[in-house]
Amino acid sequence: MRIVSLLPSTTEILFAIGAGDDVVGVTFECDTPAQARERRIVSTTAIPEGLSSSGIDAFVTRAMAAGEDLYHLDAGALADLDADLVVTQDLCAVCAVDVSKVDDALAHLGCTAEVLTIDPHSLEEVLGSVLTLGSATGREDESARLVAGLRERLYAVERRVRDRPRPRALVLEWTDPPFAPGHWVPEMVEAAGGVSALGSAREKSVRVTWDDVRESAPEVVVCAPCGYDLEGSTALARAALDTGELPDGIPVWAVDANASFARPGPRLVDGVEALAAVMHPDAAKPPRPDMARRLR
Repeated sequence: MRIVSLLPSTTEILFAIGAGDDVVGVTFECDTPAQARERRIVSTTAIPEGLSSSGIDAFVTRAMAAGEDLYHLDAGALADLDADLVVTQDLCAVCAVDVSKVDDALAHLGCTAEVLTIDPHSLEEVLGSVLTLGSATGREDESARLVAGLRERLYAVERRVRDRPRPRALVLEWTDPPFAPGHWVPEMVEAAGGVSALGSAREKSVRVTWDDVRESAPEVVVCAPCGYDLEGSTALARAALDTGELPDGIPVWAVDANASFARPGPRLVDGVEALAAVMHPDAAKPPRPDMARRLR
């Protein structure tokens, strides 16, 4: 089987279930595991490099309003790869190539590859997507073992925090302007023994105001801006602290959003474990230094 993965999360899953050798094409964002960088890149972003977080938001807002694509699919590269399976999404136009663009490109090329759309909105659906990819690639046993291990880790967190107070935690999916979390992130907070101060599970992340942030009365703030690693998240969290917009007197953390919050793959469980450590430091070992950093 020859697979093109148009999502960093599905690339990660495919390698994790032993189908990495079948992956022949990826996106410019597919960086985990390191071997993924050796595959042909078939999609790139239209967002200019070097923009600030507010600049990115403004660019995306204008492009979406004008109906412009945020990602470019290299049809020529796709044709050369002669794929049997193309994995894409229909969840978020800001995250990856839209499935309709993939369908149009394959039709134009006369390519008969199967298109598999992965659209998880919750933690349970993320685990289900692992099994779906296992079934599509003949890796049912490997995917089942991976999911079983992830479930056991989630249950271990639940046992540790079961009878403890549940602090109000605000995870910011963007900081300029602020965005409240959606999809699986509020569930991650709940699974880690907290209450999501803003945002709704299984819904889109939404733009909020700093007044909304303060009125939500968080007891801890976690900066997890989509598309940023730990260093980038740290810089944005510090900038928000410098403006005085974040509520006074509460802990503020930055996390590697790309690794363990924004991408719906196995490492979301790392994110749940990190959140548990942030909210319940007496019940869980400290988060790994490459995953989370306390700023205040």
